[in-house]
Amino acid sequence: MNLDDAITAGRRAYELDRKHVFHSWSAQKQIDPMTIIAAAGSYVWDGDGHKLLDFSSQLVNTNIGHQHPRVTAAIAAQAAKLTTIAPQYVNEARSEAARLICERTPGDLDRVFFTNAGADAVEHAVRMARLHTGRYKVMTRYRSYHGGTDTAINLTGDPRRWRNDYGTSGVVRFDGPFLYRSVFHAENETQECERALEHLERKVSLEGPDTIAAIVLESVPGTAGIMVPPPGYLAGVREICDRHGIVFVADEVMAGFGRTGKWFAINNFDSDGAPVIPDLITFAKGVNSGYVPLGGVAISDAIAATFADTVYPGGLTYSGHPLATAAAVATIEAMESEGIVDNAARIGRDVLGPGLADLARKHPSVGDVRGIGVFWAIELVTDRVTKEPLAPYGASSPAMTAVVAACRENGLLPFANYNRIHAVPPCNVSDDEVREGLSILDRALDVADGYVV
Repeated sequence: MNLDDAITAGRRAYELDRKHVFHSWSAQKQIDPMTIIAAAGSYVWDGDGHKLLDFSSQLVNTNIGHQHPRVTAAIAAQAAKLTTIAPQYVNEARSEAARLICERTPGDLDRVFFTNAGADAVEHAVRMARLHTGRYKVMTRYRSYHGGTDTAINLTGDPRRWRNDYGTSGVVRFDGPFLYRSVFHAENETQECERALEHLERKVSLEGPDTIAAIVLESVPGTAGIMVPPPGYLAGVREICDRHGIVFVADEVMAGFGRTGKWFAINNFDSDGAPVIPDLITFAKGVNSGYVPLGGVAISDAIAATFADTVYPGGLTYSGHPLATAAAVATIEAMESEGIVDNAARIGRDVLGPGLADLARKHPSVGDVRGIGVFWAIELVTDRVTKEPLAPYGASSPAMTAVVAACRENGLLPFANYNRIHAVPPCNVSDDEVREGLSILDRALDVADGYVV
């Protein structure tokens, strides 16, 4: 990379962006977006040529880092062989990607419907559940995110839903377990789990079990706060669904494909040695590290059988696009052969988790640290006793802006949401890179400490 040429090109790109590009989730005149001119491994370079350690994995999707040579080569090879083909035709890349995904899904989720991203994967999972059950209502938790399309944003349980929600989507929300900010007045994880399940059972009963098509849950909620569910919770949800004939949809769009140190996050929550097996799994992001847009729904035998002789009323022009699925094949093979999933588990257990715990002990602005694998949240507060957040729910604050600025000034690109910094580096991040990130976070948290009451 010629840095001077890249910086010049980046400045031109910025001018064109501000003139022509309409950004998501933004008031257009109030943003000053960062330019990225290059990326490699766990690092990106901004428009001024500064190198930044990517502790965001962009939108928590570059699970194998940037520009992995095996995946970029596979995309180029596929483009030379078959760039695109309509989804009604068999193509080798899609078939092989489906095989590799189904080999890693739990239970009998042995078919894949490919989509373009996570949001439309959720849309189609809900459609399948409604058609399979003949019911309409769908239950989701507060503090969740399921995507930006119409059904997906209405399923979402965070403030991005508010201006898109007209109360007509058939969605019923409930509170999930979150011990740090427990709405169940729990004192430990066991109580939190029991009370959260009692609450869900009561909501199902009051709504009418025969009216509920699906319960849609992120196996580990991501954007909403990386709230790892307590032992037994997902098994309890599975039991409630079984008892009432409700489809259990595990949203693994952010948490899947190595992020939690398992191929799928739900694999972390076996109960009494038995796996928790959902009826549908939605995925995207990490399946090919975001190199080409791709998502999908992994489907159980029972739901697939519903459409054996009945037409499934849904499809996409780019379902299982050859470039995207070739990238998925190369990504999964690289993750397997390079031990990337195991690395994510080890990093979380031995380096990132302990390092964040050390920062929590040192900095009074850290109210809570929680996570698994390379999927961690640092909750920032002005008062540890009252748990007053450093930014209000659904918004940012000058304090959080200052903390994020301190990260970037010292060479770290963080993932920030409301009063939290998420530490979510690539799954193949090195020990030294994590230590570098922790060192920068240490300095940034000095800024956060200045806002403690």
